[in-house]
Amino acid sequence: MAITQETLRIVADLRERLERTTDAQTLALTRAWVEAWDALAPDFQAAVVDLMAQASNGVVSRSVVARNIRLRDSLQATRTMLDSLAAQTNTIVVNDVGAAVLDALDTHSALISSQLPANAAQVGVSFTRMSPEALAAIVERTTQQIHSTTRPLPADVERIMKRELIRGIAVGDNPRRTASKIISQAEGRFNGGLTRALTIARTETLDAHRAATQASEKANTDILAGWEWHAALSARTCPSCWSKHGTQYENDVPGPLDHQNGRCARVTLTKTWKELGFDIKEPASVTPSAQDAFNNLTPDTQRAIMGAQRLELLQSGQIKWADLSTKHSTDGWRDSFGATPVKDLISR
Repeated sequence: MAITQETLRIVADLRERLERTTDAQTLALTRAWVEAWDALAPDFQAAVVDLMAQASNGVVSRSVVARNIRLRDSLQATRTMLDSLAAQTNTIVVNDVGAAVLDALDTHSALISSQLPANAAQVGVSFTRMSPEALAAIVERTTQQIHSTTRPLPADVERIMKRELIRGIAVGDNPRRTASKIISQAEGRFNGGLTRALTIARTETLDAHRAATQASEKANTDILAGWEWHAALSARTCPSCWSKHGTQYENDVPGPLDHQNGRCARVTLTKTWKELGFDIKEPASVTPSAQDAFNNLTPDTQRAIMGAQRLELLQSGQIKWADLSTKHSTDGWRDSFGATPVKDLISR
């Protein structure tokens, strides 16, 4: 069960491939959202100008906003556009999920081979490949989850935009500047849907890869001991993932259950060479220590990752490395591990 340099190389290549996939998702969805807003903005601009013409004592009442036909039509057009964007999100992610599941199978085989002696096949140690039906079932489950998370997106975004506009508009001294501010706020609410779509796309793609890896593990329990959580150990990595790096779990434990948009990898561990029947010395695992890697960073980088208070608590010994991560439950989403809030750390 020794992680080798080859294992780490495979994990790095895996992370790079998944990053390319999610970067492409980000580019495609962002372009679609920008083009959609560019198409919607002129109608919203006209609706706001029309509303401001009906101002009384510098204020547009909520009832006037609610009755405005142009605004109603603009919101309806927004809902139609959001329905289209949600469908596009589904198409992009579902296609990528299928590719991620197949990639997981090939990667899992390579991960196992990287931890075994060169003559493993000669003594009967082999990798059992999952059936196409089992892989299709994983894709189907993930597809259903994607549909359930994107389905409420159009209505939610439209409702937030409408609520923002119906709060009432104070015209002020410069109607043109006020109109621009209102349109900017509406655009921000509209792009909140993009943020959610990107989170769904990235998280579901990565989770599908992990689910396929776990399913492959179940088909190979005779040679496997469990799995290890691997984080990127970079300045972009959160305190929780730094804390979880290197921790080990049984095969039937799902994960890594990192936060939404997380980049952590599930690295399968083989049984020891002795358990597999090899009468040769097994090398030590080369999984890098998260704490050693963190201690080698510059003080500024450490502070950027942890935050000043969290870092002080850690370095003073008031909290332990494991305290940095806490499991969270979110409605409509899987449980996930995220950084423990500083206020909770202080109270320990």
